[in-house]
Amino acid sequence: MLVLIDESGDAGFKLARGSTQHFIVAMVIFDDFKEAERASDIIEAARTTLRIRTEFKFNKCSGQVKDGFFAMVAPCKFTVRAIVVDKAKIYSENLREHKEMFYNFFVKSLLQHDHNALVGARVKIDGSGDREFKRELAAYLKRESTGGKIVSVKFVESHRDNLIQLADMVAGAIARSYRVDDRNEPDRWRKMLNNKVRNVWNFS
Repeated sequence: MLVLIDESGDAGFKLARGSTQHFIVAMVIFDDFKEAERASDIIEAARTTLRIRTEFKFNKCSGQVKDGFFAMVAPCKFTVRAIVVDKAKIYSENLREHKEMFYNFFVKSLLQHDHNALVGARVKIDGSGDREFKRELAAYLKRESTGGKIVSVKFVESHRDNLIQLADMVAGAIARSYRVDDRNEPDRWRKMLNNKVRNVWNFS
């Protein structure tokens, strides 16, 4: 089993000054390594078809590119689990004031309710992004690996790994679906994933 993990949003609580309303962690899960390889090949082909010179990043792709990307990966066999945190509904001072504690709490919350999705898994995490989030996530996963639940944990650079780019696009699509205030069709790309989304835990 191969699991790709990425996040969207931040741990800040200055919502009126640019902090994101929601924080999302998404897991893309492949039960079969050959299917993961096939998905990677499809994403590589999508880069040529959609004329993308670099990597797929949800927040940098046009709507047309997102449409093409999610249409091309639709035949791939993977599932998605995620946690969505509405920060306006978090009242704990510890979670609001200590970023490390915020990350640690919600990473644990997602992974402790993974319905055994990580048993025997090889886990890859995007090496870019918020370093504190990555550190907390890796520390928790490595503790789990000592019990035999997780086989390995690796950080990879997203521009070198098509499947990490898939995780970024999935996390972005889920995050976008919650931004209903200023966007048209906020759930447009999440709908394209609907048959793959097994669970989205709305934590509030």
